[in-house]
Amino acid sequence: MTILSWVEKARLNAAAQSIRELRQGTIVGLGSGTTVLSTLELAAEKIRKENLDIRFVPTSYQMEIAVRSLKLQTTQLEEDMELDLALDGADQVQWRSLDMVKGGGAALLREKIVDSTANRLVVVVDERKLTKTLGGSQPIPVEIVPFAYSSTHDKIKRLSEKAVLRHGTGKVGPIITDNGNLVVDAYFRNLRRPEIIGEKLKKIPGVIETGLFLQMCDVAYVGRKDGRVDILRRG
Repeated sequence: MTILSWVEKARLNAAAQSIRELRQGTIVGLGSGTTVLSTLELAAEKIRKENLDIRFVPTSYQMEIAVRSLKLQTTQLEEDMELDLALDGADQVQWRSLDMVKGGGAALLREKIVDSTANRLVVVVDERKLTKTLGGSQPIPVEIVPFAYSSTHDKIKRLSEKAVLRHGTGKVGPIITDNGNLVVDAYFRNLRRPEIIGEKLKKIPGVIETGLFLQMCDVAYVGRKDGRVDILRRG
């Protein structure tokens, strides 16, 4: 018998609440990571039980494989297609604004494309992810092109407190994204104006996207240690 930690239970509770957002005929964008995977597994049960016609747009190979293994329908994001809903996780969620830091799984570029196309972005987290201010011990992931990466990395270092090229665990060398790019984790003490830092990072040649997801999240399902699930809406 598997004994779940309170964090795992909190995520599952939040995920179970979040799938109430799924409706017949919904086209859903899927973020990446363990929380989204758990949410997808619960969604698959709901889809089979209620015989729902729901299609998913995965943001990574991880999620595409998961969708297919659960025998769910996939679709592609076309230029003229609007997603009804996007389900995602987050590394940090700021109170009230619901501004987020994402990219711990190195899928930030595809996640931002998909999340920004959805009519409604729903995020599932446990209470540890809530914060008053973004940044601090949580790095801001920055996806950069491999060409002349040292130059790009150096410019990010000058802007931040510290910037580290992300390396894999269990593999040799740096993390390579599904887009064939690299990831730099940039640290900032307190991001009281994250939009300014986001703009400065995006102006650096070689930077493709940042893990600052601002003014995007519509609702966050937050699993608590005591078993409750708080539903936060962007104010």
